[in-house]
Amino acid sequence: MESLQKKVVFDGEAASMMMKELRGSFGSGKTRSYEWRVSQVKALLKMVTDNEKQIIDALLSDLAKPPLETVVYEIGMFKNSCEVILKELKQWMKPEKVKTSISTFPSSAEIVPEPLGVVLVISAWNYPILLSLDPVVGAIAAGNAVVLKPSEIAPATSSLMAKLLAEYMDNSCVRVVEGAVDETTALLDQKWDKIFYTGNGRVGRIVMAAAAKHLTPVVLELGGKCPAVVDSDVNLQVAARRLISGKWGLNNGQACVSPDYVITTKDFAPKLVDSLKTELENFFGKNPLESKDISRIVNHNHFARVAKLLDDEKVSDKIIHGGEKDESKLRISPTLLLDVPHDSLIMGEEIFGPLLPIITVNKLEESFDLINSRTKPLAAYIFTNNKKLKEQFVKNVSAGGMLVNDIALHLIVPTLPFGGVGDSGTGSYHGRFSFEAFTHKKAVLYRGFGGDASLRYPPYTETKQRVMKALVSGGILSIIAALLGWSSKA
Repeated sequence: MESLQKKVVFDGEAASMMMKELRGSFGSGKTRSYEWRVSQVKALLKMVTDNEKQIIDALLSDLAKPPLETVVYEIGMFKNSCEVILKELKQWMKPEKVKTSISTFPSSAEIVPEPLGVVLVISAWNYPILLSLDPVVGAIAAGNAVVLKPSEIAPATSSLMAKLLAEYMDNSCVRVVEGAVDETTALLDQKWDKIFYTGNGRVGRIVMAAAAKHLTPVVLELGGKCPAVVDSDVNLQVAARRLISGKWGLNNGQACVSPDYVITTKDFAPKLVDSLKTELENFFGKNPLESKDISRIVNHNHFARVAKLLDDEKVSDKIIHGGEKDESKLRISPTLLLDVPHDSLIMGEEIFGPLLPIITVNKLEESFDLINSRTKPLAAYIFTNNKKLKEQFVKNVSAGGMLVNDIALHLIVPTLPFGGVGDSGTGSYHGRFSFEAFTHKKAVLYRGFGGDASLRYPPYTETKQRVMKALVSGGILSIIAALLGWSSKA
C-alpha cells in the first residue's frame, strides 16, 4: 500500500513550472513598485524579530552557535541591512541625471535603475540566516522575484526559513526550495536573470558553468586563505583578543573572512603566541571542548576534513597549543601551529575551522610577496601602528577587502562593498551594493525633433565628413574650424 505522505519531488518539471509562475508575477509589474518592495522588506524585518528564539534554537541545533553570535552576526546584521534599505531605497530607485555631449545637442540623459527579473540565491551553511536573507532582501529591494535555495548542511535553519518565508512573504514572487544536489541541479538548469552563490570555489565553478549556458550573470561570494599580518609595535593584548574574536568567535573559524593564517616576525612570534594562549584561556577556559561560547564543527565530513589537516605528518610537531578533538561532539579545540611548511595540507586549502597556523618572517615586508604568491583572499588584515607599513599593505596586497587593526568589522559598514577578487569571488553586495547587484543600469537618451541637421545623412561630402569628425571629437574649437573650412591637426 502506497504511503499517504508521499514526498514532494522538486525536479526539472517542477522547477520549470515555478519559473513560469514567477515570470508571470514579475511580468505583471507588481515587484517594480516602491510600495511592494518596502512591504516585503518590512515583512522580512518582522519575520526575524518575531522569531528570534526559533532562529537561535535552529542555529544551536545546526552548529551549536552561541546565542550571542546568532543575535549579533545573523539577526542583528540582517536587521541593519533592512533598516538601511528602508531609509535609502527611494533615493536608490530615482533615475540619475547625467550630462550629454555637444554631439547629441539638444538632448538630455539619465541612468534608470531597473530590476533584472527572476533571480536565484544559493546560500551557505555557516551563517545560514544572514547569508540567505541579506542577498534576498537586496534582490527584493531592487524589484526582482527571487528564489532562495538554503544549504541542506544546516537543515534546521533551512526548514525554518522555508516555513517562515512562506508565512510572511508574497509567495507569488518569493519562493524557497529546500534540498541538496538534485534540487540545486534542477534549479541551475533554468534560465535566471542572475544567480547569487555563496560557498566554496568548487561549487562556484559548477554554478558559473551552468549560468554560462544561459549567459546568466553571477555573483560568487567565495573565500580563500585570509592572512593576518601582525607587527611588533601593536597593543599586544588588544591584537590577540581581536584575532581570537575574528577566528574562534566567528563560528569557530567557519567563516569566509576568518583569519586563515598569521604572519609575524621571528622575534615577535613568541610574545604573540603567549598572548594568544593567555587570551584563549580567558575566553574559553582550560577545557575549550566544553565551552558553550564556541560553535562546533558543522558535521562529520567537515570534522574529518579539519582533522586530516591537523594529522598531517608535516605539521604534527608544529602544534604549540590545543589540538584536542572530540569526534562524538564534533569539537576541535582552538589550535595554534608555528612555522608549518608551505607545502603542508593546512597551507594548501582554506582551513574553515579552529586551526591557526603562524608563519614567521625576518621582515614584515616579506609577507606581501608571500600573500601575493597565493590566490587572492576574500579579506586581508594587518595589525600595525606603522603608517608606512599600512600604506604599503593597502597598495601592494590584493584582496576582496582589507581591515587595519581588527578582523571582519568591514562587513558591517554599509557604505563598503563586500565581495571577492579572483579566486575569492566576483561581484559584491551590502548596502547600496546589494541593490546594484540585482539592478540593471539602463542608459536613456532623450531627444526632440528640432535641431535636425543634414550633416548625418547621405549624400556624404568632404564638408560633412569634416564637420561630423569634429562633432564626434566633441571639441568646440574643432567644430568651429570645421564649419569655417579650416584644417586642423588630428
